Amino acid sequence: MGRKTKSQICAVKRRDLLATAVATLAAVGLSADSTRGAEAEAGSTAGPRPGNPIAVSTYSFWRFQDNTKLPVENCIRLAAEMGFDAVEILEMQMDRTDHGYLQTLKREALLNGLSLCGLSTHQGFVSPDAEKRQANIARTIASIELAYQLGIPTMRVNTGRWGTSKDFDELMKHRGIEPPLPGCTDEDAFSWVIESLEKCLPAAEKCGVVLGLENHWGLGRTPEGVLRIVKAVNSPWLRVTLDTGNFLEDPYDRLAMLAPQTAFVQAKTYYGGGIWYTLDLDYPRIAAILRQHKYRGFISLEFEGHEDYQTALPKSLAVLRSAFTYQV
Repeated sequence: MGRKTKSQICAVKRRDLLATAVATLAAVGLSADSTRGAEAEAGSTAGPRPGNPIAVSTYSFWRFQDNTKLPVENCIRLAAEMGFDAVEILEMQMDRTDHGYLQTLKREALLNGLSLCGLSTHQGFVSPDAEKRQANIARTIASIELAYQLGIPTMRVNTGRWGTSKDFDELMKHRGIEPPLPGCTDEDAFSWVIESLEKCLPAAEKCGVVLGLENHWGLGRTPEGVLRIVKAVNSPWLRVTLDTGNFLEDPYDRLAMLAPQTAFVQAKTYYGGGIWYTLDLDYPRIAAILRQHKYRGFISLEFEGHEDYQTALPKSLAVLRSAFTYQV
């Protein structure tokens, strides 16, 4: 066969290119058809997540009832066996915070298919002593860095309280109300708390840990007190940790006040009767309040009753799972 002319060579190349283009278009068409088929097949299940993930605080396994703290890694395993989605760690329950141990906890959570979703800490900024406040600021910053090492995205913080009650039992006897220290006022305390939290925010932002001010005792006893502080600080790194069991009277309107600023929810149950008090909480009603404000985050169980946790926690999970699973 003789040599091909330049025009013949160009014609062959054009035919090859055309064949390649047709094959490519066919493949794309098949891929698109396959994708459309998969979309149609999955249409019944696609859409928004049908509820909130349910976590459990390691506090639920201990509750300060004796000096034997259940190790956090044991709490993680038990949480997985019971069917929870995540674990919130009570820092006070941790006997170790060295790097190796923290990585062990992360591995334990991974292997059990759980998130480490929150760190619950203790601090107090309600003090006229500037050195004491600074010590609590440093303590809080250390906790923020601990949360960062654990990969935890949010951390519970408190205002602290006056400490004029002789113990927690007396504080509960007076429904969480206690008088200021002599010569001090609540107005003084608000300025101390706001200033102290502002000093913690650079660490929170650097570590990517959202602080959640809890409706706890002290200045956090009322929704007005919590919101006054959060709004004064005015930072995306300070929101609210909403505790369903810390408004002892008429909780629902008060919870609704905090819902728009909520970054994390702690949900109390009291099987066997409460250790300090018992509340009959309507969780479908609470879920509706949070859903109205588009809260999609974690609901973390804090069991606070006398019943054995091995039976009380699965019952609590069933209540929360039912209330916080929505029809879509």
